[in-house]
Amino acid sequence: MLLTALNYLGIAAFAASGALIGVRKRLDVFGIWTLAVLTGLGGGVARDILLGVTPPVTFKGWENLTVATVSAAIVFFFHPQVGAVRRTVDVLDAFGVALFAATGALTAIHAGTSPIAAALIGVTTGLGGGILRDVLVNEVPLLIQSGEMVAIPALAGAALTVAVDGLGGGPDWALILGTAVAFGFRILVMWRGWTAPRAPDGGCSAHRRRRGRDDAAG
Repeated sequence: MLLTALNYLGIAAFAASGALIGVRKRLDVFGIWTLAVLTGLGGGVARDILLGVTPPVTFKGWENLTVATVSAAIVFFFHPQVGAVRRTVDVLDAFGVALFAATGALTAIHAGTSPIAAALIGVTTGLGGGILRDVLVNEVPLLIQSGEMVAIPALAGAALTVAVDGLGGGPDWALILGTAVAFGFRILVMWRGWTAPRAPDGGCSAHRRRRGRDDAAG
């Protein structure tokens, strides 16, 4: 089944990105494995919790943990070759987010949620593992880093997945198109250096100047 295959592929991509970060942070083998597993499985756990699936499907079998472990082992032994590609972690992240955003949205819509809720659950599934990884290594999550635009491509892919499935395109085409759009959009964002809009500086600067004058007067 395509949904299962893409889920395994997403786990592998995210686990590899987590393991690469662990190698770069000079963690030991257990730290690298832990970071890989939590990165690879975190999004799926968040999805299942939001859908009220307990215990999460991730923990009901050996397959997901095995995929994450094998991915971590490959990075552990061959990280010079894996990490040699420029921006490897960013590309793996983009691929993992795209896959999980699409599979999470499709899982949610088939569980009976509304289309809007399914799209948002897809975004949460796509971003959950990466956020958990960044927090564990004491880094600002990519989601809220200045200049990064991660959530919008994920939302575009999740929404397209829900739309294609709802219009009768079938789950396979929904997954393929949703993943392709989310991944392609994110790669385009990184290549072009696009950023999300920021609040204008004028109001904040004026507020700081007024506070400075008030403090000086006081």
